[in-house]
Amino acid sequence: MTSLGHVTDEDRAHLRRCIALAGEALDAGDEPFGSILVDADGTERYADRNRVAGGDHTRHPEFEIARWAVANLSPEQRAAATVYTSGEHCPMCSAAHAWVGLGRIVFASSSEQLTAWHREWGIAAGPVAPLPISTVAPQVPVAGPDPELSQQVRALHARLHGVD
Repeated sequence: MTSLGHVTDEDRAHLRRCIALAGEALDAGDEPFGSILVDADGTERYADRNRVAGGDHTRHPEFEIARWAVANLSPEQRAAATVYTSGEHCPMCSAAHAWVGLGRIVFASSSEQLTAWHREWGIAAGPVAPLPISTVAPQVPVAGPDPELSQQVRALHARLHGVD
């Protein structure tokens, strides 16, 4: 597994918030994903968690961030913002991120890791190929995964699937 960019201590603080949101999602009966949008000044502007349990599998927090950003930020503000997320964007969310012109993405765990965990646990692959952000949106700067925090994300997914 290749790390795509450097995750800083400041990034880790924001990623911990995302993992807490992922835990909230799991506690609410949803899949454990959480994301935040941080502006150029380091202020959290929007936060959300996965909400796919109701059947709408597009209710990813990263997709909601893209929608919110278009409605509330100028193109310049979007480009200077960073999206932090517990798990690397799926292709749908990567595309939305790129189309609305958001800046850097930092993730605690990668799609490659999630795919490996699912394989290890005997969980069938989802309906969409787990392409990395850099394949779907090659112009978007990315950083992650973080070795320590990815283990916390793994624990949430293990709990979701009743393994480990």
